[in-house]
Amino acid sequence: MALRLYDTKTQDLRDFTPLTPGEVGMYVCGPTVQSSPHIGHLRSALVYDILRRWLTYRGLRVTMVRNVTDIDDKVLVNAAEDEHWWALAYRMELEFSEGYRALGILPPTYEPRATANIQQMHELIERLIAAGHAYAAADESGDVYFDVRSWQPYGELTRQDLDNMEDAEDADPRGKRDPRDFALWKGHKPGEPESASWASPWGPGRPGWHIECSAMARRYLGETFDIHGGGLDLRFPHHENELAQSTAAGDGFARFWVHNGLVSIDGQKMSKSLGNSVYASELLASASPLVVRYYLGQAHYRSTIDYHDGSLAEAEAALERITGFLERASRRLSGTRFSAAAEVTIPDEFAEAMDDDLGVPQALAVLHDTVRAGNAAIDSDDLLAAASALGAVTAMTDVLGINPGAAPWNGTDDVAHEATLARLIDALVDQRQSARAERDFARADRIRDLLTASGITIEDTPTGAHWSIDG
Repeated sequence: MALRLYDTKTQDLRDFTPLTPGEVGMYVCGPTVQSSPHIGHLRSALVYDILRRWLTYRGLRVTMVRNVTDIDDKVLVNAAEDEHWWALAYRMELEFSEGYRALGILPPTYEPRATANIQQMHELIERLIAAGHAYAAADESGDVYFDVRSWQPYGELTRQDLDNMEDAEDADPRGKRDPRDFALWKGHKPGEPESASWASPWGPGRPGWHIECSAMARRYLGETFDIHGGGLDLRFPHHENELAQSTAAGDGFARFWVHNGLVSIDGQKMSKSLGNSVYASELLASASPLVVRYYLGQAHYRSTIDYHDGSLAEAEAALERITGFLERASRRLSGTRFSAAAEVTIPDEFAEAMDDDLGVPQALAVLHDTVRAGNAAIDSDDLLAAASALGAVTAMTDVLGINPGAAPWNGTDDVAHEATLARLIDALVDQRQSARAERDFARADRIRDLLTASGITIEDTPTGAHWSIDG
């Protein structure tokens, strides 16, 4: 069975055939490093990690690009008086990297920052202006806009009619021909830091959000590539605008558009205004990273995950069944002639599920069925069947990144793990301090209770909060 993926643009399942035989080019929208990562960021990154692992298992060489948006309106807004915007961006980038690393998410082939690709953005904007699909604002602000009415297919990704679309609110509308035109380049404004401005043919300024990804995808993957991924919330306007500006400039751009579902909290949409955001550091302090990975990866990637009390306990119980069988089978087969018979092979049913739009829930069902069959084989002393089950379970957990005996879960890198733990605790302590400064004492107490329950003592002193691990 050939791999089939749901293409958001065509809104149907399509057989996946790489543009170049044996190779896959995949671009995933990475974080805008304005604030700490939350559960949704981890879920999205994990989805594409699993897809990448499956493509690799299928014998394909994957070039994966995941960008870092390190210049953006929100980055500038969130920078404090005592912290430059670029320092905030880098600090947040490190938090994202630690969260990814804790979950065993493989590093991308390339991880470009927007600020390192300004020249490529200029080149793309110039092509759009030359093609008649972009224009510099007449008010001499230095702004440059994409002319949505000049590009007839605009709206094709989300199947919207232009006249029914929302106005683009990413720049001052005064210089626009149409309120839906979106910014490609933003002229420097009084009050903005000089360090957040680059010289351009249209005057000093900085890039619009959408042009960043188009330029980076083209630079690292070429004019046309296989898969563009990201969260469902990015379909409009971000991905719609990426598609429009890249194709209007003459690029083929993405052949498949893949979008992962979002995360709700107790049945409600997670949002800053509701105060129900679950941050990555909080989540990773609530359970082992392996349990968190299992939890976030067990649902179908296009579905919404609802996080609630008990979610991680359910995941931990499921993972314990897998771990228990692997340990039990290894002990029973040790020293027998069947210990070498545990051929590490993916069952056909598992492969069929994964090839069917990355059907992880169905694949996990095969995994747990194999665990049950393996335990039954041990009970009946059928060691050949037990060895076969051991090999299959090992292979399936390897490809999903949840094999408890493999790195990074097997404790072979204790120093790195300790450093990661320290950074996660530091992030939680910083979040508690920020909550106290904002007089959000309920959140500050919740973070302290979480740390205390995890065996971490917080001491508030005149020089700040200090933590230690009990015992």
